[in-house]
Amino acid sequence: MSNNPQFSDATVIAGVTAVKALLDGGGTLQIFTGSQPADANQALTGTLLATLTFSSTAFGTPTASGSTGSRIVTATAAAITSGTAGNSGTAGYFALVKSDGTTVAAMGSVGTSGADLNMNSTSITAGATVSCSAFTLTQPET
Repeated sequence: MSNNPQFSDATVIAGVTAVKALLDGGGTLQIFTGSQPADANQALTGTLLATLTFSSTAFGTPTASGSTGSRIVTATAAAITSGTAGNSGTAGYFALVKSDGTTVAAMGSVGTSGADLNMNSTSITAGATVSCSAFTLTQPET
């Protein structure tokens, strides 16, 4: 028997809404050097390059879209405050950190294309402004 999990719109919207709630009120997008940890329950590693702060309401209301078998739920970030790089290095991954400053809600890869967070350049210099013009959370229903 094969595995074929499928979740309803309401279930996936609830999950994305929970992530959104963790980031409301001062959650941050933190960019690190090095390899992404094995999962979001592991300690953050590498050098923290920059911290960008989400708006008090981090993301808009999640919505479902797509066709049967390929539906996804998406929530688009409100404005994200630019940050000043505290260190120099090559961005390897990012973490979305709850407003408590320590709880990781999610993490992903960083690159110039095809990554979870695409940047113009992964080379970050201490003192430089680091900004994010758009960010969306997406979760497939299958």
